[in-house]
Amino acid sequence: MHHIVFVTAPDLAVARVLASGILENRLAACVNLVSGVESHYRWEGKLCQETEVLMVLKTTEDQLAALEVWVLAEHPYDTPEFVAVKIEVGSARYLDWISESVGSGSSL
Repeated sequence: MHHIVFVTAPDLAVARVLASGILENRLAACVNLVSGVESHYRWEGKLCQETEVLMVLKTTEDQLAALEVWVLAEHPYDTPEFVAVKIEVGSARYLDWISESVGSGSSL
């Protein structure tokens, strides 16, 4: 089973550092950074609006828990977004690449 994981970061510099660490630790096969996301949310009783970077990660079921632990430990936010969605359908070749790229898979 494969997953797409959404994480937001405060800016591109932080997102790049997080992406590098995630990839170096083989916790995800790919991290897309989407700049200019406008987030509206409630935090500590106040309505907030911030510009963030959306990180879109692709990983496996086997690495999902380790990825969450790593993100929660390394992220500068007190309560970072970490939302995972199962990939129900995808190109077999692409999903195989994800599997080979994370965890103890071969170096690509």
